[in-house]
Order: sequence, then C-alpha cells, then structure tokens
Amino acid sequence: MVVIGAGLAGLTVALRLAQERPVVVLAKRNLDEAATAWAQGGIVGVLGSDDSIESHVRDTQDAGAGLVDEHTARFIAERSARAVEWLVGEGVPFSADPDGPLGLHLTREGGHAVRRIAHAADATGRAIHDALLAKAKAHPNVTLRERWMAVDLVTSRHVKDDESPRCHGVYALDIDSGRVETLAASHVVLSTGGVGKVYRYTSNPDTATGDGIAMAWRAGCRVGNMEFIQFHPTCLYHPQERSFLITEALRGEGAHLTLPDGTRFMRAHDEREELAPRDIVARAIDFEMKKHGLDHVWLDARHLGEAFLKEHFPTIQARCAKLGIDIAKQPIPVVPAAHYTCGGVVTDLEGRTDLPGLYAVGETTYTGLHGANRLASNSLLECVVLGHSCAQAIAEAPPAPGATLPPWDESQVENADEQVVISHNWDELRLMMWNYVGIVRTTKRLERALHRIDLLKSEIDEYYANFRVTRDLLELRNLVECAELIVRSALSRHESRGLHFSRDYPRTLPVSFPTVLIKPSRGS
Repeated sequence: MVVIGAGLAGLTVALRLAQERPVVVLAKRNLDEAATAWAQGGIVGVLGSDDSIESHVRDTQDAGAGLVDEHTARFIAERSARAVEWLVGEGVPFSADPDGPLGLHLTREGGHAVRRIAHAADATGRAIHDALLAKAKAHPNVTLRERWMAVDLVTSRHVKDDESPRCHGVYALDIDSGRVETLAASHVVLSTGGVGKVYRYTSNPDTATGDGIAMAWRAGCRVGNMEFIQFHPTCLYHPQERSFLITEALRGEGAHLTLPDGTRFMRAHDEREELAPRDIVARAIDFEMKKHGLDHVWLDARHLGEAFLKEHFPTIQARCAKLGIDIAKQPIPVVPAAHYTCGGVVTDLEGRTDLPGLYAVGETTYTGLHGANRLASNSLLECVVLGHSCAQAIAEAPPAPGATLPPWDESQVENADEQVVISHNWDELRLMMWNYVGIVRTTKRLERALHRIDLLKSEIDEYYANFRVTRDLLELRNLVECAELIVRSALSRHESRGLHFSRDYPRTLPVSFPTVLIKPSRGS
C-alpha cells in the first residue's frame, strides 16, 4: 500500500500497518519538511484530574462555532489519553513534570478550559516527527521515498474494463530524475496536509499545497468546509522570517497583545482577551491593524521573565534572538497568517473517502472535528487517533481486486521552455487570495477571485497538457484547484461564522450546516 505524505498522520498509519504488510511512504521534499515538524504548541490529552471528556468536547464545540460533529469530537476526545500514551511509548520526549499525569507537564492554550496540552517545550511537532521518523526508518516493512510527489490517483477510469469505482494506485514523480512511475496499491492513504501556501502570508511550510485535497476532488470525492481557513493570530512579522509561528502557548502563559503605545486591545473584542479562540483573536488584530494603519501589532511577554521564557519557549527565544529581538526585553512584532485548513476531503472516522480503496487522514480531511474553527492542539490529536483507526480499517479490509494499470503517458508532451509562467501564476494566485479571500470577505471580492481563478485554471491546464510535469507545476495545479474550492464554499455560505466572516452577511444564522461540495459528473 502507499501512504502519500510523511507527517504525523502518514507516519502513524504507516507504523501501525507495517506490523502486517509492506508500506511505501512518499515525501515530496526532504523527510524532515512535513508540516508536523513546524507545530509548536502540543497535543491534547484528557489526562488531568481536573479534566474530563465532556469538558474537551465542550471546548471543541465552542471553538467550532456550531459546526462540530459531536460524535466525532467525542470519539477523538475519548482516545486522546491513549494517543499521548502511544507517543510516549514511541519515544517522544515530552516536557516532564513529576507531579503531572503520566509525568508530563501540561500547558493551556486559547479556548481550553484547563491545562491539557502535552508538549515538548515549544517544538512539540519536531519532537514527535523526529521520533516517529526514526521508527519508520528502522522498520523493515516501511519504505520511505524522499523527493517523490504524487501526480494523480490511478482510478477505475484509467483501467480498461473496470466498471466499479475504485482507487488502484498513484502516478508518482521522482523529482530528481523527472520520471513518473505507476505505483499499484490495494489501498492509498492521503496525508498531504493543508493548503496554506495558497495565501501570500502563511505559517505553513512549502509542502502545504493541497495536493491530497485536489487529487481526491479530481477523482470524484466530496470536500467539505473549505471556506474555513484558520489564520493564526501571531506569526512573526519580519522581512527575513515570513513563516515563523509564535505559538499560542505564549499567550496561554500570559503574554499580551498590544498596540505600538503598549495599550492592550483584546478586552474590547472578547472578554476572554488573549485566550479567546483563534478566529476572534485574528479578526481583532486585523481590525486594529486596519483601524490604526499598522503593519503589525505587538506580543509582549517581557513580564514573564527571562528564565521562564528560556525554559518554556527556547525555540522562539533563540529564533527571535538571531533576528535581533530579545523577547525578555522587547515585544515581538506579529501579524495573522494562514495557518490551518479546517475543511478537506470528506471521510468517516476510519479515514474512508467516497472512493473505495482511497483513505485520507489529518489536515487533508473534513471529519467534522474542527467545525468552523479548530481548537488549538486538536490537529496533532486527530492525526494520531484517526491514523490508528484508519490503519485498523485497512488491516481488516478484504483483499482488493488486482488490475493492470496503464503506464504514465508523456508521448505527446515536451519540456517546458519557460518556467516563468509558473512562478508568475503562483505569485498572482497567492496575492489575489490574500487580498480577496482573507480574514474578512465580501461577495464582490469573492466573485472577482473566482473569475481570476477560472482564467488561471485555463492557463495551467493548457500548460499541464503540453509540457512534462514538474513539482512546481503540480503544486500550482493543486493550489488553483483548492483556491476554487475555497471560494465556491465561501460564496455558498450566507452568514458569518467562525473563520468565515463576510461583510455582506455579518450575522450568524440560528441554524447552519457544513458546506459540502460535490464534483459534477462528466458530461453534466
């Protein structure tokens, strides 16, 4: 079987399935470049005596602004302690507290009623990813293919005399050689992360180009809630660092958001102040920046003390110090940035998509957990819990029917003569999405965006049809596909809710439902 993506979701599935069968894992860049490694805050674990499943479900629902699926939230909350225990058993070096549950130090983040976030200082994702990647490298049943990118899924429409819809494998590009190989697989798992790179400013790594969402959509799967793109309130504002996140845990420990004169402003927007959910904090910062004509606001942690900051936030302290910012003596310049894709490929709680043989786990998916806004540190938890249930479902699935898969055909294409077309369209798409489909939206902006996306899609499709594929071309193709899904979803929601705020529809409807898009059948 093939797992596309080598982050926490993909490695969880691979390690669990490798106990029973060989697994191939594709990583389109270096193995250490997954979005998981960029996660700072931590992973939710309902572990403390002051905590409960009900409390975690309630906090998840509150953050999700009425669109969280309660069954999904409860399913994941009930398995959160087991997920953290599994990671501990895999060697993840979480921050310790001898008096804490499981001997772990738990922190608190915005939207959480209690301390329930297990973390490894302020580099939790890196600690988790390093531990699981080491396990995968050492496992005889796991083959890691670095710098291999999925081009598209091989489905029944590629297979002669195959009437029943099914995923049979994947066309994959060896980036270094330029060769496209057909990988047959009884089961394919999409764990490619989100689509943050569709925006000009993002906390995401370069891998976040919506590959899994776009491939699943092209294969006929439904997608849900794509209008809900979470903008993290506090990304470092610095010309040399456009993607460095300042973790929510810093506000959880007491850091304040201020204007240039030191005035705190969050009380005017929400009684929870800096601990309000991310959508509220991001809109508040956006409002204050526009009101006062600012390029950024300040996050002030000086009162927490140098010793505390060095112990609990060493990564942030060190990175800022390299840029000449002493966070113990100076406030940190911050700005909102695209951070997390709350929607994606529609799946059940075992990772099944609409296409038999195709599964998806992690940020690539819409499971109902995040609703209209993700609660902090629920993302890593979802990867582990549903990674386990997906692996179990695949292990128990009946053998897939064999099929003869056609090789990749590039007999009618040639090498591209000008790559500038790709880079120009990439820049135009990201700037347009930032200006028209950002934190605050209007119908006119969305319609303008959709018109330009249609033109870009035509140019990119023509380029794809005539030239050999490259990683840059494939990523651009996937980004523009996802951009259209985001805009069409946003246009269909006639209210403001969670991460989607429209000036034309500022009210929140008393009853609302997820946005689910269905791909039109061919010829319709």
